[in-house]
Amino acid sequence: MNFLKKLFQPKVVKTDIQKRFQMFGQAGSGSMSKVWRARDSASGREVVLKVLDKVRTKKLEARFPPQLNKPTEGEIAVQLKHPNIVSTLEHGISTNDEQFLVMEYVEGESLSFLIDMQHELLRKNRLGIMIQLGQAVEYFHKEGWIHRDLCPRNVVVTKDAEVKLIDFGLVVPNTPPFQAPGNRTGTANYMAPELIKRQKTDQRIDIFSFAVTCFEMFTRELPWDAGETLESVLHHINQPPRDLRDRCPGIDEEVAATIMKGLERDPRDRWQSMTEMLLPIRKTRERLHRQAKRRRPKSEN
Repeated sequence: MNFLKKLFQPKVVKTDIQKRFQMFGQAGSGSMSKVWRARDSASGREVVLKVLDKVRTKKLEARFPPQLNKPTEGEIAVQLKHPNIVSTLEHGISTNDEQFLVMEYVEGESLSFLIDMQHELLRKNRLGIMIQLGQAVEYFHKEGWIHRDLCPRNVVVTKDAEVKLIDFGLVVPNTPPFQAPGNRTGTANYMAPELIKRQKTDQRIDIFSFAVTCFEMFTRELPWDAGETLESVLHHINQPPRDLRDRCPGIDEEVAATIMKGLERDPRDRWQSMTEMLLPIRKTRERLHRQAKRRRPKSEN
């Protein structure tokens, strides 16, 4: 029977990415991949080409039993259709047996850069950026996924303050086999306590990471001292987070309370969905917009 299955499996057509893509220069790299700006000779358009490291990708995939049939990053990414998520146009296997993704080219800066610089683009659009990123995660969750690596490094913001979530290398389905304890992956300083403690996880780990990101957007610092190792992070998250109100005097009370609730160590005390968490943020933005409009001279309204 296994022989017959192999016999009738469709043959994988491999792509010579060196011939197909004219690479302008490396646009980024991480522990799992390298990313280039490139021109696709098949379509003539400028794209982003992401090539996954063979050894590290295989090691990550080996964490999951074969019978789970975990989808690859490319299989997940091409399904995602949302204005705040980068579009993946195609995925495949190179002639060097590397998985690759072809994505839309988005010109902008990483959210981590804007936070580090406390850039004017961030200062003028914090709530809007929060809402757009939250909408991306909300869609992601409704489609049945857990991101597992939500952090400023994986978010691009254009000059028009449009947000794009860009990385899906650690994504898993939001199903019991993938919620099981033990799979500790992600960026340490943004990991929820239950993930670090190797407990059962679900989409609420993304809510925690989103709240850490929002805290950092306002303060340029994390809710806890940054840790070099998972063990040091675990020590810190056993302590209460810094109060956002102390770190950012004058912050709107409702915004601060919303973010602080997202940082609760016990997932039962957090917002239970991104939809629920976005509601007070949207209301606050509308309220602040109305207040600002009332303060403007009539000639400007």
